Amino acid sequence: MGTINFLLPAVEHLGILAYWLILAIAMLESLVFAGSIIPGSILVVIAGFFSARGVLDVGDLIWFVAVGAFLGDATSYWLGSKGKMFFRNENVLLKMSHLEAAERFFKKHGSKSVFFGRFVGPLRPIVPFVAGLSKMNRRIFFIWSAISALLWSASHILVGYFFGGALGIVEVWLTRAGYAMVVAVSVLLVFWFLVKKSRAVLGLAISLARSIKQGIAGNPDVKKMIARHPHVVRFFAQRMSRDRFSGLPFTLLMLAFVYVSFLFFGVVEDIVRSDAIVAADVRVANLFLAFRDARLIAVFMWVTVLGKWQIVLGAALASSSALWIVKRRSYILPLWVSISGSTLFNLLGKLAFHRARPEVAYYSEHGFSFPSGHATIAVALYGFLTYIFFKEATQWGRRVNIVFTGLIVAVAIGFSRLYLDVHYVSDVWAGYLLGFLWLIIGIALHEWMQSNRPLIDSHRIQKKRLPALVCFIWVLMYIWVGVTYHPTVNTEKSVPTVVTDDILTLFESGDVPATTETVTGGGQEPINFLIVAKDDETVIQALNSAGWQTADSATPRNVLRLARAAAQNTRYQTAPMTPSFWNAGVHNFGFEKETGAQNARERHHARVWRTPYEVAGVGRLYVGTVSLDTGLKWLVVHTISPDIDTERENLFDDLRNAAVLESWQKRQLVNPVLGQNFGGDAFFTDGEAYQIILKP
Repeated sequence: MGTINFLLPAVEHLGILAYWLILAIAMLESLVFAGSIIPGSILVVIAGFFSARGVLDVGDLIWFVAVGAFLGDATSYWLGSKGKMFFRNENVLLKMSHLEAAERFFKKHGSKSVFFGRFVGPLRPIVPFVAGLSKMNRRIFFIWSAISALLWSASHILVGYFFGGALGIVEVWLTRAGYAMVVAVSVLLVFWFLVKKSRAVLGLAISLARSIKQGIAGNPDVKKMIARHPHVVRFFAQRMSRDRFSGLPFTLLMLAFVYVSFLFFGVVEDIVRSDAIVAADVRVANLFLAFRDARLIAVFMWVTVLGKWQIVLGAALASSSALWIVKRRSYILPLWVSISGSTLFNLLGKLAFHRARPEVAYYSEHGFSFPSGHATIAVALYGFLTYIFFKEATQWGRRVNIVFTGLIVAVAIGFSRLYLDVHYVSDVWAGYLLGFLWLIIGIALHEWMQSNRPLIDSHRIQKKRLPALVCFIWVLMYIWVGVTYHPTVNTEKSVPTVVTDDILTLFESGDVPATTETVTGGGQEPINFLIVAKDDETVIQALNSAGWQTADSATPRNVLRLARAAAQNTRYQTAPMTPSFWNAGVHNFGFEKETGAQNARERHHARVWRTPYEVAGVGRLYVGTVSLDTGLKWLVVHTISPDIDTERENLFDDLRNAAVLESWQKRQLVNPVLGQNFGGDAFFTDGEAYQIILKP
C-alpha cells in the first residue's frame, strides 16, 4: 500500500501525458519482437487500477489502450508484409517451410487466430507479423484486430479497475498463499481455454517455440558457449530430457515440491508469529457464522463426509482393489504412500501446534485445528485418484475435465470445513499444501517405478465389471456414513458479563475497540452509538418503533433477491446487509430505512453489536454505527456517503421522536477522523458518539 500511495501522486502529476504513455505501452506490447519483452498487459491492468483510485478516467483509458494495441498490430502486419525476403530454406529459424505453413494456417484460421492471439501473451506480438507474412486479407485483418483490441483493452482496464476498488476487501489474501492461489487458478483457466477452445492457436505457439529453440541452438555464439562448458550444458540437458524420469519429470516435480514447501513453511511462520493471517482467521470464521444457512449446512455436511477416515479408508481399499483387478498395480503403493504420509505428517502438525478449533464451530470436532486433516486428504487421496484417471485417459479434452473435477472436489471439501467453522482459513490452506507435498511424492514414486519397469502395467485391461462393483460398494459405504453421521451440534455459548460503571473508560483503556475493523483488524468508521438496553428484544423494538426495519439474514436466497432488486433498481425494504466487524465479530443486528429513492441501492444502515459489558443496575451495553448507502460498485458492495455524522443525527432524531429514550448524552469517543472504510470509501466524523439508555 505504501508503494501505491507513493505512485498515485506521480501518475496524477503526468496529466494527459499519462494517457499517451499508456497508449505507447499498449502499442509496444503488440509490436513484433518488442512485445516479447515489454510487460504491457501488466502495465495496462495497473493503469486500470489507478483509474479506480480516481487518478485516470476509465473510459478514456479504454480508448487510448485500444488505439495503441491496434496501431501495434498494424505496424507488425506492415513489417510482416515486408519480411518475406528474410526467409530462406537454409535458415535455421526463418525457414521457407515455416512461412508456407503460416500461409496455410491463416488461409484456414485467419480471423480466429487474429482474435484469439490477442488474448494469448506470447502470440500477441507474433500473430500480426505472421499475418503480414502470409498475405492475409488486409481488410479482414484490420476488422478483427480492431474488435480484439477494444475487447482486450476493456477487459484488462476493467480488471485493474475492479481490483483497484476492491483492494481493501482482498488485502488479507495478498500474501504468499493468496498469490499462489491466484496464479494457480489463472493458469488452470488459461490452460483450459487453450486446450478446449484454441487448439489451432496452441499448435502455432508450439511450432513457433520449437523454431525459436532451433534458431538459438544454431547460433554460432551459442555453439561456442556449449563447446566451452560441455559438462554444465550436459547437466542441464539431462535435467530437461523427456526420455528418462531423472530428466524433465523429476525436475518439474522437484521444483513443485520446493515451491510448495516454501509456501507451507511460510504459513507455519505466520501462525507461530501470530501474523495478520491469524487475525483474519477469527474474523472470517465469524463471517461464515453470519452466512450460515440450514440448507447449506446439510449440503456441506455431506461434502465434509468425503474426508472422514471411514470414507478415506474405504476409497483407498476400493481403489487398490480395482487397480489390482485391472492390472494397474504400479499405482497402489504410491497411492498408499501419499495417503499414509500425509496423514502421519498432519497428525504431527496437530500435535506440534495444539491450535484450538474456532469457538463458533457448528459441531464438536475432536483433535486440534492446524493443519486441516480433511484438506490434506482432499489433495493427497483425491488428487492421486485424479492423477490415475488423468494418466489412463486417452483424449486430451477428457484429461482436462478430469483435472477440473478433481480440483472441484478438493476445493469443496476444504470449503465445507470453513463453512461449518470447524477450521480456520490458514488451517485449510496449510492442509492443502501438506497434501500437495505428499501428492508430489506419490506421483514421483509412480513415475520412477514406471521408468524402471516400463512393462509392469502393459497388460490389457480386463474384467471391467469387477472394478465397477468395487466402486459401487464404496458409494454405498459413503451413503451409509453420510446418513448415520450425526455429530454433536454446538449450542450458542453464553458470554460472561462484565459489570462497569463508566462506559467511556472501557474505550479509553483500550480494552474495547472504538472503531469497526477490516478483515485483518485495521480500523474503519468509529462507533457512534453506545446503547444501554435491558435485552436484545428491547433494542429491536426501539429501532423498529423509530422506523428502522430489521434486515433479513444473509442467506443465499436473500442475497440473490437483493442482487435482483439492485439490478432492477426496485425496493427491498429488509435487504441483507454487508457484514461489518467490531472486536473481531460480525454485527449481531442490522437495521435499515429507505430513502426517498425507495430502492435497494440507496438506504440508511445501522449495525449493532452486543457486548459482554453491563452497566450496573441499568442493562447490557450495545455499540453501533450508522451510514448511508448511496449506490453500488463492483455489483455487490454499496458505496457509503462520507458524512457519517449526519446519519448519526438522523438515527438519534428518529429514536427521540419515537419516545423510546430514557436518557442520552453526547460524548467524545475518538478524535476527529478523516479515513476510508474497507471498500475505499472516504468518511469524516467529529468523533462524537451518543450514549443512550432505552426505555425497558
